[in-house]
Order: sequence, then structure tokens, then C-alpha cells
Amino acid sequence: MLKDPRFLNKTFAQESVHQYLSDYAATLQECLKSLAPKALDAAFQLLLKTRTGGGRVFVAGNGGSAAISEHLSCDWQKGVHITGQSCLKVHCLTSNTALLTAIANDYGYDQVFSFQLELAELKAEDLVVLISSSGNSENIVKAATLAQKRQCQIIGLSGFSGGKLASLATVSLHVPFENYGVVEDAHQVIMHVLAQYLDLIVRQRI
Repeated sequence: MLKDPRFLNKTFAQESVHQYLSDYAATLQECLKSLAPKALDAAFQLLLKTRTGGGRVFVAGNGGSAAISEHLSCDWQKGVHITGQSCLKVHCLTSNTALLTAIANDYGYDQVFSFQLELAELKAEDLVVLISSSGNSENIVKAATLAQKRQCQIIGLSGFSGGKLASLATVSLHVPFENYGVVEDAHQVIMHVLAQYLDLIVRQRI
């Protein structure tokens, strides 16, 4: 059995749970402020271009990142929908349990996302959003590699050192901290910010 990666987590002051919370929140704020403004704007522009051009968004992640992927799929569709306007078409690659487990069982878990992108006949105008705290999950790296081959734009959300995803992504939104909770919380905030800002900008242009 592989070792649980939680041992990699940096921890905070342990005098009390309130102090732990205070240090955790301060670190999360610092991580969000450290995001490169140009990278965040580039990610937004890709999202806006995909919406305007009628491309599809495919999103994937494992564990907590899978939960963020599911949440993103909701907020980037319903959360930015405007009656009478074109909308984002978001497909979460963790949502179809039957398909996910069939691919894992027959071909290997490392293929669960890239194989789905093959089935979807990924096009160059599509956008692939990949979420991985380590940036090194094999199924995420394979999905990024396939997206590159199909000349798709990739938004990569990573943490820790950024891993392979940070270098494979067209736009890397890297949270440089070694704690899975902090990284995932930051990714969730980024997801919400992009959704809400997209909604605001589109409404201003109507």
C-alpha cells in the first residue's frame, strides 16, 4: 500500500484549535495574494474566449480536487448562466462513476481522464482544466499531455512544488504551499472568483 500523502502537510501552531485556525487562515490569505496577476488574468481570458467561441470545458481532479471539479462544473454553468446568452458547456470527468470505473478496471486508473477526452473527441477550441495539489497525479499528467497533442489550452491548478502539471499547463495557477487543505481551499476560491468575475464582465457587455 502506498503511503498516505498527508504526512507531507505543514502544520500550524498547536496551542489551541483557534490559534491553528488563525495561522491556517493567514497562510491561505498569503497564498491567494501570491498568485501571479498575469496568470489569473490569462486564465480568465481563456475562460471568456471559450465561452464566446462555443468551446467546451473539461475538468478533472482526484480526491478533494475531484470535489472541486464537481463544484466547478456547477458554478461555471448554472453560476454564469444568463437567459438568452450563450453559456459555458462544462463536463466534469469524475461525474460518470460507471464510465470512470470501467476505464480504471479495463485500462488502468492512470487512463481515466485521458480516455474520456479521447471519447469526447477533444477539439482545439476546447479548454481543459486540471486540478492536482501535487501536480504529479499520473492520470492528470496524461490528460494534460493529450490536451497538448490536441492543441488545447490548459488551466492547471496545483500546489506544493507545482509538479509536472505546472509546466504542462498553458496557464499555471500555482499555490506554493505544502498543505493539502490550504491548497484545496485556495483552488476553491480561485474557482469561485473566476466564475463570479466572468458573470460580472459578461453582464456588463450585454
